[in-house]
Amino acid sequence: MVSISSTYSIGLPSPPLSPSYSSTFITQQKLRSTAPPPPVFQRLPPEIYDCILRQLTVFHEEPASMSCVSCHLRDLCALALVDRRWDRAVRPRLYERIYLVGNDSPLQVKKFKLKTGVRLKLLRRTLRERRVLAHYVREIKVPRLQPDGEDVEEKTLDLVASLIMACPNLEKLVGFYPVYGHSFDRFTYALSTRPRLKEHVWIIGENSAITERSRKQVPPGLMDLEQVDQFLHFHDAWDSLSTLFLFSHKQGVLERDIFVQTLHRLPSLQHLCISNCDMDDFDDVTLQLLPPLQSLRLQDLAGVTFWGLSEFSRTRSSQCIRQLSLIHLDIKYLSAISNLLLHLTSLQRFTLVQESSPEVAVGELVFQPIVASQQLRYLHWDILLPGSGNENLANSIRAGGFPNLRTIRAPSDHNGLLQMVCRPRAQIILPSDKYSKAYRATDELNSDGLTRTLFTARKQAQKRIEDARKAAMYRVIIEEDGVVQEMFDIEGYMGTVGSKITYTLDSDVPGSDNALIDFPDLVNGGKEMSPRDGCTGMWNASHHTGKKWWNHTERYRYHPVDLRRFF
Repeated sequence: MVSISSTYSIGLPSPPLSPSYSSTFITQQKLRSTAPPPPVFQRLPPEIYDCILRQLTVFHEEPASMSCVSCHLRDLCALALVDRRWDRAVRPRLYERIYLVGNDSPLQVKKFKLKTGVRLKLLRRTLRERRVLAHYVREIKVPRLQPDGEDVEEKTLDLVASLIMACPNLEKLVGFYPVYGHSFDRFTYALSTRPRLKEHVWIIGENSAITERSRKQVPPGLMDLEQVDQFLHFHDAWDSLSTLFLFSHKQGVLERDIFVQTLHRLPSLQHLCISNCDMDDFDDVTLQLLPPLQSLRLQDLAGVTFWGLSEFSRTRSSQCIRQLSLIHLDIKYLSAISNLLLHLTSLQRFTLVQESSPEVAVGELVFQPIVASQQLRYLHWDILLPGSGNENLANSIRAGGFPNLRTIRAPSDHNGLLQMVCRPRAQIILPSDKYSKAYRATDELNSDGLTRTLFTARKQAQKRIEDARKAAMYRVIIEEDGVVQEMFDIEGYMGTVGSKITYTLDSDVPGSDNALIDFPDLVNGGKEMSPRDGCTGMWNASHHTGKKWWNHTERYRYHPVDLRRFF
């Protein structure tokens, strides 16, 4: 017995269709065939849109770009107007990072009749009215509203605080670091309520009541209970905070117990920088009580000694450290550095900057290599005054103490001792150096030839390379039947052939004369308030709509400072 379906499958004619069904089927076929196919970009997956937007960001924000943040936002707005698919792809990127750079447009100031903060108030109004957009915001760059060195006005703090409160998922506040003087302000309170905040910079300023108490008593006890509780409670909601900076400004006080309690209230803390604190606030005892960290920078701390560093290297909390920076701690003995490099088994980057050279203690028995690390890959070594420190490090590298070291940066390389143990380089000077005043100046060096400036350091390193080329290292002689036919001299070189270490003199901040990034690079905004040769949007003025579409208020080409570069 054969079923109907099998009967149709062997080629028998199909049953006749009704006239109404046949006409409907033919009509649908005609409609489908005449409908235009959807555009190609409407059928693209979301990953393609993300890739295009990432490339657009790189084009506008790379260091060599002639564009700026305002031009980038203009192009994103243009893409959002194409259709709904582009709008869905662009909108999160448009509000995820909001950078307000430079002064407000004169037209906006005149239109809204406000002296300052026009863009901040317009942004706050938009985020309050459209809460969906406010949830996209992760990072905000606040424009500079006052010159460097002046205290931030209270109305400015309140304006920024109201903007922070409108962003429930805020993770970073960039370029705005007011001084905290142990008195309540809405700005600090607003930041303390953001549970997803990932980084924060404390600049602890002077408090008149604390200063008055310091004249009558010695620490601890300079901060009253209200100031202590207020500062500690600011950290209660920061479970996601991973990067913290603590900088004392003009005799700012943050006592030892407050240090310890604050750091242990942050469960996600991984990167810590402590700078310019008094010896009564941060000392060797406080150092031993630090929580486990991945990156640590200690700078200008009079209370930290070589003994405290040696003891810290043996604590359990130090074993997780991958990046360690010791800036101007005046470490007297090389044994403290040796203990750090030996016991910190996870250390990959090490930075040492100080005036005097760490020496071997008198009567101490040492063997090569004096300093050694099996995991270290990057070393910044900057000892200004000549001593045995550079020589001991170079001898330790020759003795195989750093098998995984790949990069050395030594601005104060006396006689090229560290340059000699690295792989030879044909040229270390940069093409832009010849236009630098510091490079052309002859008074950069003092009478002893000591300097930390990168321009002069590259000039000296290049001179050592050229001096080595003048002397023939090998001579090749070709003879035939005892007669010299040809003779070739192989020029000398500066370095060690076969070395895996690269000798570099590049700065953390492009174009800077200082090797290390420092707090002035983070907080100074003079270039933003009065830009020279800033972007006006006319770099691509060949557009047919001309100046009306491309032109905007001249603004500084801002590039955000990543706090990770401090480690």
